[in-house]
Amino acid sequence: MKQAQPVSQEVVQQVAEYFSILSEPMRLRLLNLLRDDEKCVQELVEATQTSQANVSKHLKVMLQAGILSRRSEGTSAYYKVEDELIFELCNLVCDRLATRIEQQARHFRDFSLASKE
Repeated sequence: MKQAQPVSQEVVQQVAEYFSILSEPMRLRLLNLLRDDEKCVQELVEATQTSQANVSKHLKVMLQAGILSRRSEGTSAYYKVEDELIFELCNLVCDRLATRIEQQARHFRDFSLASKE
């Protein structure tokens, strides 16, 4: 079996930073809103019912990471998802969580059936 090569600290740090983007619930909400189409900041503010400063802060993080792209039109800024891989990652995680929840539900059902005997 081939032994794994040590990974540089810089590579590990970059991977951790990429995953950390998904660790913020507001960013996940914004990504979900941008799943099908680009939106302007004001639309995102209204949909999330939070401040423009908060939305802009999270958009900036995802823009710098290359997950989003931005274009200006008049006084509005429009954002869209540039890195579609982010949705594949989210789908993998959601599928895993759903499987775990289904297994837990099965254990609860088994217990409730067993207790009726």
